[in-house]
Amino acid sequence: MKTLLAIAAVVTALGTGSGFVQAQIERHDFNVQSEPGIQLRVREVGAVPAAAGKPPVILLHGARVPGVASFDLPVDGGSLAADLARAGHRVFIMDARGYGGSTRIGQNGTRQGAALVNSYEVVRDVHAVVEAVKKRTAVPEVALLGWATGGHWAGMYASLYPDAVNHLVIYNALYGAHAGHEHLGRGTFMSDPNDPDRFNTERFGTYRLSTADSLLPSWDRAIPVEDKTTWRDPEVAAAYQRAALASDPTSQSRNPPSFRAPSGAMEDSFYLALGRQLWDAASITGRVLIIRSEKDFWSRPEDTVTLQSHLTNAAEVEVVIIPNATHHVHLDRGERGRDAFVATVTMFLSPANIKR
Repeated sequence: MKTLLAIAAVVTALGTGSGFVQAQIERHDFNVQSEPGIQLRVREVGAVPAAAGKPPVILLHGARVPGVASFDLPVDGGSLAADLARAGHRVFIMDARGYGGSTRIGQNGTRQGAALVNSYEVVRDVHAVVEAVKKRTAVPEVALLGWATGGHWAGMYASLYPDAVNHLVIYNALYGAHAGHEHLGRGTFMSDPNDPDRFNTERFGTYRLSTADSLLPSWDRAIPVEDKTTWRDPEVAAAYQRAALASDPTSQSRNPPSFRAPSGAMEDSFYLALGRQLWDAASITGRVLIIRSEKDFWSRPEDTVTLQSHLTNAAEVEVVIIPNATHHVHLDRGERGRDAFVATVTMFLSPANIKR
């Protein structure tokens, strides 16, 4: 497990931006067919000229904020996709069904009913995008990076399709390590008040609505200083809020404006927090990097330890804990963990470090 000294060495080795290719970044949005009636929005971000020999990377968002708002904000320090593109990768940001520019079945009527879009459906979407990226880039394997629930989805996909994934980055994700979670498990707002071992379907409904203001409190609580601007650039936070609202064409029709996200990810996360493991890492065969922020409110230290112990067939397993970092470390200031995060990921994806 890498510690602060090891991470500092990575940052020094790669630099905090000077080591990246100084090239023009181009973006192209396109759609991928997942299943009949399901179109997925994908954004490709790449440098011109592109580097050879580096795996294409698919970025997978979490339970609430979709892909572009999570990984490609148009402000300095707000685009992990651009950072990876400058490092020579072709980067693909996907929206799972129900999110962003992808098909939103069941989100135009009542919110009453079972939660929409559970993990097994997102895995089918990931498979469609992986196959499209393989065809588009003429490579047999891809790299996946998932944040929070996106890490859970990426791991689940890699466990079912191990031959398709050569690099897997699981970032601040649950793994169902044990029962008990301060924020998500039994007895929390996620739990049915009449049956604490069941998800609170009545509260969450088929999908949920989130305002711009609702995106910051959990981030603020994790920042261990009173002045949040010393830890997080206000321009990045504002861009994150704007992009989340812009991801939903109906957001301005509500007062206050709000964007929709299916509740299935929250249901699956609730059961993960109860210790119900939804996939087994033993079948993953590629190289795996587990990243956890020390002050993450979503994943638990036990998730990291258990996941590492289950990766018995992985070509290589690397675990990095970023000291004092928040759940949103890839959007924090460089010196607050972002530089270490980006450097760690780019080094892990570097062909020079492949040992298999």
